[in-house]
Amino acid sequence: MLKKTLIGATAIGLAIASASLVQNGAMADTKDKKIALSNNYAGNSWRQAMLKSWDKVTKQAVADGVVAAADPFTTSENQVTEQAAQIQNLILQGYNAIVVNAASPEALNPAIKQACDAGIVVVSFDGIVTEPCAWRIAVDFKAMGKSELDYLKANMPDGGNLLEIRGLAGVFVDDEIHAGIEEGVKENPQFKIVGSVHGNWAQDVAQKEVAGILPSLPEIKAVVTQGGDGYGAAQAFKAAGRPTPLIIMGNREDELKWWKEQKDANGYKTMSVSIAPGVSTLAFWVAQMILDGQEVPKDLIVPFLRIDQDNLEANLANTEKGGVANVEYSLEDAKKVVAGK
Repeated sequence: MLKKTLIGATAIGLAIASASLVQNGAMADTKDKKIALSNNYAGNSWRQAMLKSWDKVTKQAVADGVVAAADPFTTSENQVTEQAAQIQNLILQGYNAIVVNAASPEALNPAIKQACDAGIVVVSFDGIVTEPCAWRIAVDFKAMGKSELDYLKANMPDGGNLLEIRGLAGVFVDDEIHAGIEEGVKENPQFKIVGSVHGNWAQDVAQKEVAGILPSLPEIKAVVTQGGDGYGAAQAFKAAGRPTPLIIMGNREDELKWWKEQKDANGYKTMSVSIAPGVSTLAFWVAQMILDGQEVPKDLIVPFLRIDQDNLEANLANTEKGGVANVEYSLEDAKKVVAGK
């Protein structure tokens, strides 16, 4: 009788433990589900850090039995047609959810709708999509762009000529940050954008494009950027023998290192702002929560990561060489974002 009681108690205990794991999303009903990452571009340090964060967090989730697979796929070119074909292949391969960093907010919508119609959960992040069936995780990129002009207004009240370095043409992120910068300039007419190039969020591209436009530009007081372009801009000004302007940085390790060197040498002052590459891990957990039947708002906003003069050294110390200042998300973090906390 005692043996039966112990067996019964053990079974009840296991059931309670199992229920607890499901409630916490650890084992859940998603242990047999497959999640794919569809990424349109990997040609800069931010995208490499994003993929590294995805790999780190999702491999552990697979090992823990949270999901059966979490496979990343990156197109060879930043082309909508190629990513649309990639998403269609993921549909055929039987993935239960697709996490998307999209090449275009609208042009991918037909492929996204096909996935939704096939019963697949689609979560877009960073480069989000407008298809209503998909979820979206984004920073307020427009506010991020405007924050650059707010900083310049406070630190350069007399204004001056600006050079703008944009990101990948046609991508939602580029359009939104640019819109925020334009709004900031409109509110602060003492600043004037006298030149603009696309740096593709890559230091080498930014350096080449800035070097190409500098001979045609008047004196530049500041450079407004989107991330991954500040160090390249600094090198272009140096090579041209022109004074180094105030350059807004984008949280890349080489930018932060250069900034610290200039700060130590002559008190150089600026700020740095970007979205954390680890937002891919938040998108993974959001997809897992939706597959688990949890209610998740269609639109989620996460804060951008800003670095200032007084916390530069601490952030640089925590940023790996060649990487980007980062935040990676756990399931508990994702639950807080979903709950609006």
